[in-house]
Amino acid sequence: MKNRFQLCGLVIVALLLAACSSTPSKPSIGRATPTSAPTSTNAAGPAGQPAPNLPKAGSGRGAYYKDDGPGDNPPPGLELTLDAEPKVEPYSTSGNKPYAVFGKTYTPMLDDKPFTQRGTGSWYGKKFHGQKTSSGELYDMYKMTAAHPTLPIPSYARITNISNGKQVIVKINDRGPFHTNRIVDLSYTAALKLDYLGKGSSELLLERLLPADIEKMAENKKNTVTVASSPAPTPVPAVATMAVAAPVMPEVAPIAAPAIAPAPDTAKFETLIASNTTTQPVAEAAAVVPEVITTPNPTSGFYLQFGAFGLRSNAEATFSRLQSKLAQLPAFEIVQQGTLYRLFSGPFASREEANDAIQFAINVGIPKPIVVQR
Repeated sequence: MKNRFQLCGLVIVALLLAACSSTPSKPSIGRATPTSAPTSTNAAGPAGQPAPNLPKAGSGRGAYYKDDGPGDNPPPGLELTLDAEPKVEPYSTSGNKPYAVFGKTYTPMLDDKPFTQRGTGSWYGKKFHGQKTSSGELYDMYKMTAAHPTLPIPSYARITNISNGKQVIVKINDRGPFHTNRIVDLSYTAALKLDYLGKGSSELLLERLLPADIEKMAENKKNTVTVASSPAPTPVPAVATMAVAAPVMPEVAPIAAPAIAPAPDTAKFETLIASNTTTQPVAEAAAVVPEVITTPNPTSGFYLQFGAFGLRSNAEATFSRLQSKLAQLPAFEIVQQGTLYRLFSGPFASREEANDAIQFAINVGIPKPIVVQR
């Protein structure tokens, strides 16, 4: 009997320790009953590398919610998933009403004011896969979406992983997280592309994309497609030349040559030409297309993004077009993130300097770039 009491005591202590070490589960706000769906423990990660070998859901060992996490059968190529495509959409009537969770009331924002937020972001997966989100859509952990307590539904945000500079664009279609130390819950795939699945959370920068930003991005994309699809100019055919015999001229008496005026001093013109000749290669060197990199400039500050392109050649062509007009801007870089090539210039010491550069770009006929903070 004494041994049984000792055994029971050990079991109770073990259960208490397990409960204390678990992370609180994500509250369900108007969600349907969970449905089973294939999820991943070994999905391919960024740059084609295997994702971390994550503990299974319910194991109590993951950094994600204690009864959430990856599963067993992921779709292939998740690291190549494209960012959400921002659109200007009407806000949901049901998804933007004030609500209360854990005794705290949240009032969704319905204005068009800029909004940025920096803090810890987490991700959610298997437990909620297939459930109805606050927007009415079914949650798909393999799409580029996110949950936020107060951003409009639907809306879009750019998310940057502060530790590595990687960026994604996600659609806000759900509510959460409801932890005081977390600002956003990303889908499994968004966290995979930002490379923090194994950690469960990371310090992120969230920037809301306003309708004006989205319209400008659509315009840039349209202009890029137009430039890329324009046919190359038709070469002018060479004109055939014929040798023509010089006419025979009758002999004439030589005419005395008039007095020749002294030749003008051309030294200053030769100096100018030489100066132009020597400076021309320097201008060409400054316009050399930057090498494509996968890790953005680690220097902190504000950067201007002039576009995100599906083709490397489009990013390089845009740089060549901009550089002649924006040569006084800081260094340009082309960063490959997933299947997109992003064109940046920076860093700027402050947002005010970045905004001044935006105004300058607009004044010379360049579509408005987007400010990114690193």
